Amino acid sequence: MSSAKFKWVIVGTFLLSGCASYSGITTHATLLIPKSQAKPADVFPAQHWWSGFSDPQLDRLIVQTLANNYSLKVVQSRIAGAQAMQFSADSARYPQINAGAQSTREHLSANSIYPPPLGGSTVIMSSTSLTAGWQIDWFGRQRAALDAAIGQVRAEEADMQAAKVVLAASVATQYFNLARLQEQQQIKQQLLQLSLRHAELISQRVTAGLDNTLLQKQTEAEPAKLRRDLASVTEQIDIARHGLAVLMGAEPAETQNLLARLPDQGEFNLPDSLPASLLGHRADVTAARWRVESQLQGVKAARADFYPNINLTAFAGFESIGLSQWLKMDSRTMGAGPALSLPVFDAGRLRAQLQGKTAQADGAIETYNATVLNALREVADSLSSRQAVQAQVQQQQRVMTQLNGVLELAKQRYLAGLTNYFGVLAANEAFLQQQALLTDLQLRALDVEVVLMLALGGGYTAPVM
Repeated sequence: MSSAKFKWVIVGTFLLSGCASYSGITTHATLLIPKSQAKPADVFPAQHWWSGFSDPQLDRLIVQTLANNYSLKVVQSRIAGAQAMQFSADSARYPQINAGAQSTREHLSANSIYPPPLGGSTVIMSSTSLTAGWQIDWFGRQRAALDAAIGQVRAEEADMQAAKVVLAASVATQYFNLARLQEQQQIKQQLLQLSLRHAELISQRVTAGLDNTLLQKQTEAEPAKLRRDLASVTEQIDIARHGLAVLMGAEPAETQNLLARLPDQGEFNLPDSLPASLLGHRADVTAARWRVESQLQGVKAARADFYPNINLTAFAGFESIGLSQWLKMDSRTMGAGPALSLPVFDAGRLRAQLQGKTAQADGAIETYNATVLNALREVADSLSSRQAVQAQVQQQQRVMTQLNGVLELAKQRYLAGLTNYFGVLAANEAFLQQQALLTDLQLRALDVEVVLMLALGGGYTAPVM
């Protein structure tokens, strides 16, 4: 075909391609852009934020979890699958070369293209060929498909980082809860000892005729209640240890003897402002943004299907009837040329396909918007909770200071003979009960710190899009 004729074929192709139109099909959702303040100089929080609790045992547990957790391995398999799709999309942009050979025993029709004596005989048809094809990406369909695949890979990689942040936070929360339960166990054991001492004194007074048996029966019921509570706490401790083992990718026995501790409130110096630009340090927001980009590239690829498809093909090889002439020069065959295809009438298939892609893009955009708003809410909630819980802990510590003074005064009065030992027992019991409340508040304060680190992205830094 001459270059002039080929030119007119292309022109005609463009004119005919108007028969299949994507007019009126577009995305409708709009990306949410949060109002942003000035970005702080330093990234907050640090990548290994949990080291702010100054607990080497917690550091070791989190490192082991990030290395062995099976949920992370599932995400890794998804990344590998997305990367395979990316490589497949990229390969479509380059020439494809294939080789083949065939030898078939065939009975030829006497009434077809072969005249007698070949027609009506049985022969061996042999061929070998090398074919090449290249689909020219004039309208960007293959490039868009590749970008869509790249977006999926980036989204899966961000999901991996999000999973790591969540796992680290889960380990810290579970560890602190275990520490709280173990402290509660110690407090209840001390309360049990006080209760037994109280019951013993009442029994002595009843024997001496100073108290009645009703008070004795009521006092003797308290140790049973505390033993019941101790059994419940012991169960919760075992369950917390088992949960930590699963997060670490280990068997429950590995954490059987784990002793945790409640650290002081973490050393996290918050920046003066936490702007919306910190959302770039949240892996879930980044993943949602990459999925938007992937879906928008999918729309581009679907729109490119309305344009002509132009392929360059070439082949070379040998063909013969019978094996004796198969690979001789006279049996060679070859050819090359362009191939064009274009949509003219498809009963709306391409429009439906494009509408589906735009709907998916709209969904991805709205999912991103919801993720952004949820991230902003989580940060605001965490900051409010942090301030409130810190105030509660401070007030409870003042309560403990006052009750400690009451206990010391009760001991002094008992030693001076001004009162009996029941006053010391009562003051000690009140102190321990408030100590249990303080332990719960300390756990709540630590949990809020962990949630805030999680809300701020846990040290994740997004790659440039």
